[in-house]
Order: sequence, then C-alpha cells, then structure tokens
Amino acid sequence: MSVLLDENKKNLEQATKKIESLRQEINDHDYHYHVLDAPVISDAEYDKKIQALRHLEKQYPELVTPDSPTQRVGAKPLKEFKQVTHEIPMGSLDNAFSEEEMLAFDKRVHTLLGSNQEIDYVCEPKMDGVAVSIRYENGRLVRAATRGDGETGEDITQNIRTIKMIPLSLRGKQIPKVLEVRGEVYISKKGFDELNARASAQGEKIFINPRNAAAGSLRQLDSNITRSRPLSIYFYGIGSKPTGEIPDTQSDLLKAFKNWGLPVSPYVKQTKGMRGCFDYFKQMSEKRNQLPYEIDGVVFKVNSQEDQRQLGSVSKRPRWAIAYKFPAEEVETVIESVEFQVGRTGALTPVARLQPVFVHGVTISNATLHNMDEIKRKKVHIGDYVIVRRAGDVIPEVVRVVETRKSAHIKAIHLPSHCPVCHSKVEQIEGEAVARCSGGLFCPAQRKEAIKHFASRRAMDIEGLGDKIIDQLVDTELVHNVADLYSLKKDQLSSLERLAEKSAQNILDALQQSKDTTLGRFLFALGIREVGEATAKQLANHFGELPALFTATEESLQAIPDIGPVVAGHIVAFFSEKHNHKVIDQLISAGVRWPNIERKSQDLPLTGQTFVLTGTLQKMTRSDAKEKLESLGAKVAGSVSAKTHYVVVGEDAGSKLQKATELGVKIMNEEQFFQFLKQF
Repeated sequence: MSVLLDENKKNLEQATKKIESLRQEINDHDYHYHVLDAPVISDAEYDKKIQALRHLEKQYPELVTPDSPTQRVGAKPLKEFKQVTHEIPMGSLDNAFSEEEMLAFDKRVHTLLGSNQEIDYVCEPKMDGVAVSIRYENGRLVRAATRGDGETGEDITQNIRTIKMIPLSLRGKQIPKVLEVRGEVYISKKGFDELNARASAQGEKIFINPRNAAAGSLRQLDSNITRSRPLSIYFYGIGSKPTGEIPDTQSDLLKAFKNWGLPVSPYVKQTKGMRGCFDYFKQMSEKRNQLPYEIDGVVFKVNSQEDQRQLGSVSKRPRWAIAYKFPAEEVETVIESVEFQVGRTGALTPVARLQPVFVHGVTISNATLHNMDEIKRKKVHIGDYVIVRRAGDVIPEVVRVVETRKSAHIKAIHLPSHCPVCHSKVEQIEGEAVARCSGGLFCPAQRKEAIKHFASRRAMDIEGLGDKIIDQLVDTELVHNVADLYSLKKDQLSSLERLAEKSAQNILDALQQSKDTTLGRFLFALGIREVGEATAKQLANHFGELPALFTATEESLQAIPDIGPVVAGHIVAFFSEKHNHKVIDQLISAGVRWPNIERKSQDLPLTGQTFVLTGTLQKMTRSDAKEKLESLGAKVAGSVSAKTHYVVVGEDAGSKLQKATELGVKIMNEEQFFQFLKQF
C-alpha cells in the first residue's frame, strides 16, 4: 500500500513539474508572438505543446489553475452581464481636427503647467476599436470590463480570457500587487474580411465595420462565440491607482507593460513639442492604408506622469491628452429620398437614401442628415447633389449641397407631425434640434429600451429580467409594453431560450415584489425624457400624487427647483399622450402601488443643499448614499464648484477632494457623513 502511495506521489510531482514547464514555455511563446512580434516556433509546434498540457491537466485536474493557457476556452454562457463600477472613470479624449486646434491644446498645457519649455509627448495610433479595463491581482487576471457610460461598465472577464494576446498572468519583476490596465480591443482588416466571409457563407448578418464587429464580439453572453472572433488588443494606460511603484513617464510605463507581457503598439514614439507631433501625424497619415488594422487618428499624451496629475481632467476628459483625427474622405452623390427613423429614445433622425457610392472601402447608400435644423442650415432637398463623408470613418453623413449642380426637380424635406412607427404626436421643444416621438411607453421602436429602463435596478428593480430576456419577450410578442410584464405566466417565461422553470418563477416573484414601490421610482421608471432619479423624486415630493401631475402645466412645473422649460415641456408632452395614460392605468390595475407622500420637497431637511460624493465608501455604495441624500431633499452633483455645500470623501478620493480643498468647501469623511445622516 505504501509503495503504491509513494508511486502516486512521485507521478504527481513529475506531472506538476511537467505542467509548470509547459505553461512557462507556452507563456514565453505567447510573449514572443504577441508582444515582441518575433515567434520562435511554428504554429504546429505551439499546438502540440497546448495539446500536451491539456492531456496532463485532464489526467491531473487538481493541478489546473485559472491562469493556465488551457483556460482560455469558452465557459458556460451567461444569462446577463454584471455591472462593474470603475474606480477611476473611463473618460474619452478631446478631439482636434487641425494644426490650429493642436497648437491651442499645447498652449493650454503650457499655461496650466506654468512652463515655457517644450513639452515631451508620447504619440501612438488611435485604434478604431473598443476600450476595456482589465484588473490583475498578484499578477493574475481577475476581472475585465467595458467602458459603458464611463462610470459603470459590464463584466466581460469570461470573454476577455479567450483573447490570446491578453496574458492570463503577468511576467517579469516589480509588478504592482494590484494593476488595472486599459486597452483597445480591435479586429484587423484581414480578420474582419475573413469574419464577414464566414458569416456570408453561413447566411448570417454581415458586420458594417471592424469596430462594430469587435464591440459585438465582446458583448456575447456565450464566450465560445467571442473565442471564434479574431480579436486583438493594444494596451495604452492604467485605470485605478496601482498598489506598487509605476514608472514616472508614459513612455516608460508602456515599456513596463511590454516587459510584463502586455502588448503595446509598435508605433509608439516619444517626441518633443508640437513640431514633433505634426511630423508623427504626417508619418501615420502616410502609413495608414498599409497598417494591418484601422486607425482614425493619432493620440498625443503628455509624457510626465506628474504633469498628467497636475493637469487633471475636466468633464471626464483628461487635459493631458488629445486625439488628432484624420480628415474624412468625401465623395459626391444624389439624395433619392428621405426617411425618418425612430431611435430607442424616440428621437427622429432624417436618413438620406443615396445613389450608392464608394467611400473609403465601403459602398454607402444611406447617410444621416442629423435633424431638421441641419437640413435647413445646409439647405438640403430630395434630388440634390451632395457631398457625403464617413464621419470618423464610421457613420456616413451629408456634408453639404453641391450648389453648382442644382437640379430643377428638387423637393423640400418636411418633419412628420406623427411618429412613422406608432403614429403618436412628434414633439419638438423650442430651442431643441431633435424631434421625438411622444409615445414612449407605447411606441414599438422604443419598446425594448423602455422595458429595459423600467425593469432596471434604480427604477422598478425587477431582478432577473435582463436585456436578453426582454429582447426575447418583445421578439416573440409576449410583451408589447411595460404593463404586459405583469400579465406574464410561468409557462410563457420558461418557454424562452435558456430559462428554466426555477428562473421563470424567480422572475414572477420579482415582478410581484416590484409592485410595491415609491412614486419617485415609478415616475423615473416611466422613462420621461430628461427626467432622472433626482427630478422624479422632486416631482413626487412636490405633487404627492400621480393625478396632480397629469394636469400640471409647464408653468407650474417650472416653479419646482431645477426644472426648466425644456424638462417641463417633456413632462407635459408625455402626460398629454393618451397611449401613455393607458399604459399607466394598466400598471395600476396590475397592482403597482406606492405610499402617499405627506410632505412637499420644500419641507425636506436638506432642500437647497448640494453634495458631491467621491472615492469608495465602505458602509454603503455611492448609489445608496446618493439616494439617501436625495430622499432628504439634497441635490447630488457630479463635480465640485463654489456652490457645493459638502464633499463626502471615501477611500482613493481623486481630483474632487483637491478641488474642494482649493475652494474651501466643507469636507466630510465617511464616519462624519454617517453621523451627519443620523440626525434625520
């Protein structure tokens, strides 16, 4: 017996050594192939090593680790994506379209830094892809998320793990214990062509461009689909503050990335001053068509990390970086007709149907006219010869009319008075460029988004009713509006794809539970244009009951703090639509209810006071803190100003704390904040 145990122990030790050796070899080959672009073995030899590792791990499953190269295979499909809050928002860059705008950017940098010296910049191609944030702890990949709205993204860890260019574990030394890196996922031109060729052969939908293909691939609930897509990535920066030392400059940070096994664009270059930036821009413009992937410009970043911190950000846009965009290609064609499309928010967008024309590798037959103000400004008519370009190389738009080729048979373009989809009245608030369908709860074009918003956590909070389930409910015509949710039966839900009986019952239970709500949540759930959580609560506290809101005038609404003529117009338009009244009546008949509100907003203890939340709170989420403050009448703002009354500071607070200190705004730590709330 002891001999057998010794033999098993010996075999296990040998297998452990062999597995560790194979993993190291495979990781080294991945590094040479994806980071150094210098493979040292053939694809066939690489595949043999992967197969050998899989065979050993199958024999010894207890030796499998999450960062093993074999663990890139697709996992069990998800039902929905979890939400991830970014510790540091994933902002977007300001754009420049001319040398004058670049010089103005450089001047601002000099002014803010108080420097007369030429600035060192790091230049890199602006990939036309999808931004992601990936977190490593102790060198191992633990989480990945999309940008989302900049504050909150979706957890796509399962999908990110399938991309071979992304290391499951970092290599090298001096790796921060916690490191969050940000990069751009893209599909190469060759990969895009092959992807569309496969889709065409199988009778599937063709992707419009590589960026859309990359975005769609990352948002697959089934990671096996993501694994089949030719996704690549280049890393460009860090997210949350790392626990450990990082280099002092952007250029050295990217070198460290490369040493840690993170792919970085081979075209990154450090240069001095604007003249160096302009030279780099010219070089990349000339190389653009020869690159294996699409780029739509160049990104310039101040090299010094200390200077970056001093420059900071404004409106989630860093002051230390800018994207210099390539000019769009323009061609001439004819507008044959104009249709109005209704978007998910009810916005009516005029779309020109064009005589087909070839623009930057794509045949274009449709182009946006944006809105009626643009049509009037550009004096566009049906039958006009126009110049068309692909804005940002993605969205085709009509730039201008060719005045020298005016036709005698042109027709004026008129905004429809009723929605082309549901025939509700079209609303256009004075001073607004966009016209909208007023049938928000009823209009089929807005149906899916209206239901998703209605069911969301901060609205009716119907747990388990995710986007994919809602898509199926609408596509199978089980649900036509939000009120139909409360008529669903268990057998209808369990008949949906990947929805078992237990999950169906959980959704029914969640629907029943959601019926007990508040008037503020209910109003927010209705999806009235520009009525967010805070405004919905103000309306609830001011009117106290729903019928009073039905008959409110724009004048009476504007008497409420922070509600101006535009929002008041949206509210009146929404409640004047009979379709919306019908859906609300159905919801109340289904049992949706809320307690009466006794006091008005002016009676609340924090009315008129503005708070800003920054950093991570330990005892409650920032969303819960915001909801508590708003329930007491306070306004919770996203930025600090001289009008801010208090700034509540959690862990890892950033520039808002510094701004509050500069302006002399009162600051509370988390403990002081909780003591403050106890008095109410």
